[in-house]
Amino acid sequence: METVEERLILNIKSQLYNIITKNSCPLQYEPTILEMLKVIQEILNFHEAGLCIFNDYKQELIIEVTTNPEFKLDGSELDRINYQSPSKFSLNANRYGWIIPIKQKESFQRFLILVGHDKNTYHLSLSFLVTLSQECLCFLEKLNFLINLISEQKRYKQLFRVTEKVHSTMNMESVLTEIIGSLREIYPDFTYDLLLSQDYKEHDGLPIKEFDYDSKNNALMEAYVTGTLQFENSSEEEKSILYAPLKGKQGVYGVLQINTTNSLVFPKNEVEFISLLAKTAGVAMENAQLYEQSKRLVADLQLINETSQRLNSSLRLKDTMQYMSEQIILSLGAEEVGFIGINPKNKDIKVHGGSTEFFFTDWSRPYIDFAKNRVIKDLDSIFIGEFKLPLTEGNSSVPVYKSIMVVPMLQANLLNGFVIVLHQDTYAFSFETFKLLKSLIHHSTLAFTNTILREELEKMVITDYLTRLYSRNYLDEKIKESMNLDAEGTFIMIDIDNFKVINDTYGHQIGDEVIIQVAEIIRANIRSTDIGARWGGEELAVYLPRVPLEIGVHIADRLVKKVRELSNPKITVSCGVSHWQSEDNDTYTSLFKRADQALYTAKETGKNKVVTQLKLLS
Repeated sequence: METVEERLILNIKSQLYNIITKNSCPLQYEPTILEMLKVIQEILNFHEAGLCIFNDYKQELIIEVTTNPEFKLDGSELDRINYQSPSKFSLNANRYGWIIPIKQKESFQRFLILVGHDKNTYHLSLSFLVTLSQECLCFLEKLNFLINLISEQKRYKQLFRVTEKVHSTMNMESVLTEIIGSLREIYPDFTYDLLLSQDYKEHDGLPIKEFDYDSKNNALMEAYVTGTLQFENSSEEEKSILYAPLKGKQGVYGVLQINTTNSLVFPKNEVEFISLLAKTAGVAMENAQLYEQSKRLVADLQLINETSQRLNSSLRLKDTMQYMSEQIILSLGAEEVGFIGINPKNKDIKVHGGSTEFFFTDWSRPYIDFAKNRVIKDLDSIFIGEFKLPLTEGNSSVPVYKSIMVVPMLQANLLNGFVIVLHQDTYAFSFETFKLLKSLIHHSTLAFTNTILREELEKMVITDYLTRLYSRNYLDEKIKESMNLDAEGTFIMIDIDNFKVINDTYGHQIGDEVIIQVAEIIRANIRSTDIGARWGGEELAVYLPRVPLEIGVHIADRLVKKVRELSNPKITVSCGVSHWQSEDNDTYTSLFKRADQALYTAKETGKNKVVTQLKLLS
């Protein structure tokens, strides 16, 4: 025949079985434990029941779940409890109970506490309490098994969903957002940090931190270097930290740091899932990064191809440099771009048109000189992210550029010049940007050289080889063009006086040098829009578009004076000046004849003077 205690045990077992089987909703730990406690409390006629866990660090019992929210364990009686077997205890004169150990395989131990209001609480036998402990242990193990099973199913469904989603996107921010969102959904009590080794800006909602390569955190560095999971347990702070490397096939892209609280050991059943999730994240990050790299590579190749095609078209040198400058500013984020030519013979520099305005100011000289000296010495590129010039330090008026890239323009090992790119911020250019600039200049140098050679050839065709003034044919074309487009212009013919005597006295070589001296004086005293030319022999000419006769005569007088003062050996020149206006329907032939007649008059009336259209002016 069954005893009363046996019937009580069977009743409790039956009720606990019903709790497990009848629950249509997903099992949750605390609500289910509360149901268990209520069943035991009701069947055994106790007033309160609770489940506690023993804290090894604090050496005390901590209440997990109780049927009375105000339930407290206070009283000196607790200090004398035997935690290895069921023990009686009294909290005060009206509260008596049992504390029953529920032995588990884990390092911690749970206790069932039953409280009544009188000493009848002690009527249960020790063997009954041991059996009750075993039934509670069986219930807890089944409950944990089912909860873990459900959680595991949920986790792996989540892992499948996350894997599917992160591999369907190539956006780095989307990948990281999905990973952190999934972790927060599954483990809302954990905290997270993403320690990334790449240059990612912090985004809203993402706990991104820059990876500190000098960190003294051994576990963190071990995870990053070895690509394996690492743990860090702190008994003082009662927390456990997991470092999961975000590892792809080609490397480690950072570390996922997960922090738990109120736990001295990271839950083992969560480690495998988190490890898989971290691996998924690492592979997805790698794929996203490779995709971004391939996009950049394609864009870079397109830029190089388009630039090469554009430069190989019939652009003028200034237009070529202007186009390149715009591309570098737009694609590389530069602030200043300079195209500097170097004369192979004397190493003199020339700032080409198309460079930004900064390089036409004196402030650019220290940067140009630094780049010139380094490039001539090493014939190699320069990439500095924290550049300092002594001349700029402490001088607030000087523009300070801290990021500098320099790429030489080499053709057949001959240094034609270099490109210098500046930005005021430190480390404004990435190494990828530097490599792109080198590729651009490498592919463009031939086009630069061809453009320079083409323009030099064109200039040779229209330039007199001795004086470096324009040829007579070019002068004729420009005068005719001006007479079709402009309102007026002045023409000056110049002849060196007594040139035959100079040749006979000093020789033809000195005679050539005299012609060159006069040509240099002409160049120094006219505008860039004016045209100085060699007319033939010792005769030279100047055309002044859109210049009235009075100003033209003044310029001719100045040329006569400068030649008389500066020439060596001392010589003089005579000038004939003619002028045209659109309303007179003048012709080029007439303009030339009037200047030629004026020159003849100057020569016949004493030389070393200016005559305009047969009228003597000086």
